[in-house]
Amino acid sequence: MEDQKRDERILIVEDNKTLAKLISKKIAQALEVEVDVAYSLAEAKLFLARYKYFITLLDINLPDAPNGEIVNYVLKKKHRVIVLSANIDKEFRTEMLKKNIIDYVNKGGTGDIDYIIKIIERLKKNQDHKVLVVDDSMVFRKQMQNMLENMFFQVITVAHGEEALGMLQAKPDISLVLTDYNMPVMDGLELTYEIRQSYSKDELCIVALSGNEDEEVSALFLKRGANDYIKKPFSKEEFSVRVNNSIEALENIQTIMNYANRDYLTGLYNRRYFYKTMGEYIEDAKEKGEKFAVAMIDIDHFKNVNDSYGHDVGDKVIITLSDILRSSTSPRDIVSRFGGEEFCIVLKDINRASAFDILERIRSQVANYSFSIDKEKSIHFTISIGAVIHNNDDTLEDSLNEADMMLYKAKNSGRNQVIFEA
Repeated sequence: MEDQKRDERILIVEDNKTLAKLISKKIAQALEVEVDVAYSLAEAKLFLARYKYFITLLDINLPDAPNGEIVNYVLKKKHRVIVLSANIDKEFRTEMLKKNIIDYVNKGGTGDIDYIIKIIERLKKNQDHKVLVVDDSMVFRKQMQNMLENMFFQVITVAHGEEALGMLQAKPDISLVLTDYNMPVMDGLELTYEIRQSYSKDELCIVALSGNEDEEVSALFLKRGANDYIKKPFSKEEFSVRVNNSIEALENIQTIMNYANRDYLTGLYNRRYFYKTMGEYIEDAKEKGEKFAVAMIDIDHFKNVNDSYGHDVGDKVIITLSDILRSSTSPRDIVSRFGGEEFCIVLKDINRASAFDILERIRSQVANYSFSIDKEKSIHFTISIGAVIHNNDDTLEDSLNEADMMLYKAKNSGRNQVIFEA
């Protein structure tokens, strides 16, 4: 079996050759993936024997499989399926959706092809999301798990609210919680309230599921912080659309926040986010008795780089330094670009000796790094660093000013060095 991007490959099975080629071309251009086309069940079997597909798009009226036999065959081979059909009979569509397919798409025009492309894009993004299912019914948990995994989510299941809170602590990167209402120990309303004490709607989605006939229940869930409410029993289509919409809304919010909090050139945190998050961290560090280092960093002779090589090379220098700073620090630390060639690092829960070692290692790595700007020229650059250990009696501004003074000393003492306040 060929190994090249196996999981990103797509199979289209459609006996209308003109339509098949149109769908294939549009998907390949939009998603930059390999697309194979079969015109019969027999041809599809040959492709399925050779490749592992991310998704299969199946027509259900083929010359050698006129009654949808291909759907059962492909599902049996553990491939995920989107059905393409011109059949608009409601009962037939309902029966087909009872199978473990992702969607049933009426093929009619370019709008339907665009819809298919959007589905595939959504499924690819879903792979990056963890979903926590909370329900005391093992049968229902398994049903939810199967549906969600068929949508490419990573799925975790637990039986009640207290277990869910423990799982959120263990796996803080969960994107969505699906919770039942009636559960022992802690019901869904209580769980929703408890989750919202730690996670805002910008960080995590909550979708409530309930067969409760009381119309006030849905309003109570939404007031407690749920993003959506699905009444049982529900269709597979409704479930899929509501879950995907919730995840998409979360991604959109996080994209907006990312633009607001990140520097456009380097992807590091910007000055605005630095001050916001440090205000919260300082109080937390004071309560825990945790020490941290504040370091100001400046690229030496940066104006000369811009004047000699141009702003494009200057940007490359800034990006290179940003990558070194990011890779040399812990994910818990704060690395930010204050503007121009000026950066600030906060090394959390650390003593002076360890902080100095990290900063000196960063300085040395930068000094030994070079990159080519053309076939004949390569560029080197250095940085100066001033650092302090934050004193609990000082404000953040006090520590930043002291680190700035140390940076000034480093520059006046010949640059390319770390000066740490004694």
